[in-house]
Amino acid sequence: MNTYDLIIKKRGGSELTKEEYSYLIKNYVAGSIPDYQMSAFLMAVYFRGMSEKETLYLTEEMIKSGDTLDLSNVQGIKADKHSTGGVGDKTSLALCPMLASVGIKVAKMSGRGLGHTGGTIDKLESFPGLTTSIDGERFIKQANEVGFVIAGQTAHLVPADKKLYALRDVTGTVDILPLIVSSIMSKKLASGADIIVLDVKTGSGAFMKKEEDSFELARQMVSLGKIAGKKTVAVVSDMDEPLGFAVGNALEVKEAIAVLKGENEGKLRELCLILGACVLTEAGMAESEAEAIKMLKNCIEDGSALRKLADFVEAQGGDRRAVFDTSLLPSAPFTFELPSPKAGYIKTIQADGIGRACIALGGGREIKDSPIDLSVGVVLHKKTGDYVNCNESLLTIHARDKESAKEAEKILLESYAFSDTAPEKRAFIRGIVR
Repeated sequence: MNTYDLIIKKRGGSELTKEEYSYLIKNYVAGSIPDYQMSAFLMAVYFRGMSEKETLYLTEEMIKSGDTLDLSNVQGIKADKHSTGGVGDKTSLALCPMLASVGIKVAKMSGRGLGHTGGTIDKLESFPGLTTSIDGERFIKQANEVGFVIAGQTAHLVPADKKLYALRDVTGTVDILPLIVSSIMSKKLASGADIIVLDVKTGSGAFMKKEEDSFELARQMVSLGKIAGKKTVAVVSDMDEPLGFAVGNALEVKEAIAVLKGENEGKLRELCLILGACVLTEAGMAESEAEAIKMLKNCIEDGSALRKLADFVEAQGGDRRAVFDTSLLPSAPFTFELPSPKAGYIKTIQADGIGRACIALGGGREIKDSPIDLSVGVVLHKKTGDYVNCNESLLTIHARDKESAKEAEKILLESYAFSDTAPEKRAFIRGIVR
């Protein structure tokens, strides 16, 4: 067996065997297969695709390339949640304490933000003192005692994915569906949960712009999860505009807290309830979606979900007071209102544009190790379909200085389109794939 022959085989459209994928991944991670040969193989996959069996073989070999999380010492049902990325997506901050408060354990590995999408780890670091560097023993202990734990991804969990993704990123081979499926599911399956719930975004601010592509991604990931013996469900949700109203790390934390306080009943809360209901019905803790949603609403109304978040923050070294007094979270020194340039209905808000504006303010990173300002961002006052008067405020910019605010303002104005008539309303939750 040699790499050259496998490249030719895939280039010709043939399926590779489990042993052949094992050879490729083991030798690539070991450094025996050079980047130029793996690049050629990836490009062959780009044009020839992979069968469902091949996607499974690749995923299994990627999992074997490093450590897996052993959650056998975590009592009860364990769940994990993954989002395919978007703008203003702070779902984990509200969903995890909701699930923990009704008895589901969440032991989760998360990442930092890159480009116009935010990262859960960055948002959590808005809490003064909180750390996401947690060793294995403490990780298990907190999952049992608090009900949920969120740690930064380690280099030892699926190292093949890290190495392959870096290569795909520079060779124009990122947008290959089976490789996207393998990348996401290898990390989720290596994380040891019983139930996996996937939030698959669709629209301008999502990786998948077309709804049919998002549903196909959801279908393939759910199918792979089921084959691997995990209860897996995917929710396809809209990302044509930012999720919720806040974009920016500390601002998004404040919005998630507002959901847990029962002060926010918008789309962020709706998505958390649907994702949570999927977990509870898959776990057999609720017979219907309606029953599950009622359980989750109760944990908001009685304050248990908010207290669970505070327990989590304290367990990870943070100041629990910030959960109840959000003035203790980072706050930008300047705020500026962005007036609407015209009267009319908001036709579209380009989510990726809002994300790029946040980067201009210093709240996102273009490269992996860039420092970010946790305090900056924007808070929208109007969403798609709302009527706005000329010079009425569209949003508030939270900035560290006037110069970055001006740069962001230009990007933000280009992100809005207006209409004299109200745009057609589209469903926020596009569908559920089980």
